[in-house]
Amino acid sequence: MLTGKTVGIIGYGAIGQNVARLLKPFGCRILYNKTRRLDPAEEAAQDVRFARVPEVLAESDVVSLHCPMTPETAGMIDRAALRSMKRSAVLINVARGGVVVEADLVAALEAGEILGAATDVYETEPTPAENPLLRFDNVVATPHIAALAADNFEKGIRQIFGNIERVLRGEAVAAADFVC
Repeated sequence: MLTGKTVGIIGYGAIGQNVARLLKPFGCRILYNKTRRLDPAEEAAQDVRFARVPEVLAESDVVSLHCPMTPETAGMIDRAALRSMKRSAVLINVARGGVVVEADLVAALEAGEILGAATDVYETEPTPAENPLLRFDNVVATPHIAALAADNFEKGIRQIFGNIERVLRGEAVAAADFVC
């Protein structure tokens, strides 16, 4: 049940903001963290509250990661961060694999320090079959294929083939021209 839960969103760009919008009908309290805080009027309009990462971790029933991989976010969710979360909390990582220290997440799940996790990103991608996260009943683990959702499929395939042609010509790979 999401109704009435506190959801912490770390990385509050376009995707994080869309997640908050989708949670609105559930009456969730939304804590967000991003590099640049929204102005108070925008926070009020979106019905969200800025919080530092330790507060997001400690207060949230669900922590959803949408941040980029930077020197500041690499390994941000380590064993200490996981221990600071509620034992009933769920961690969702749809950001980048290196944001969460996988060995620490495995240890926290084995110790019952958090309730569960969901991820579509891994420290090693594609994730090997022996990745311990794949053996837990309380982990939802999927491949990182959001760009290939039905509404992005055609654009994604054009981007892939365009980049193959660029590489064959010795050109740089182009950034995606669609949101995934």
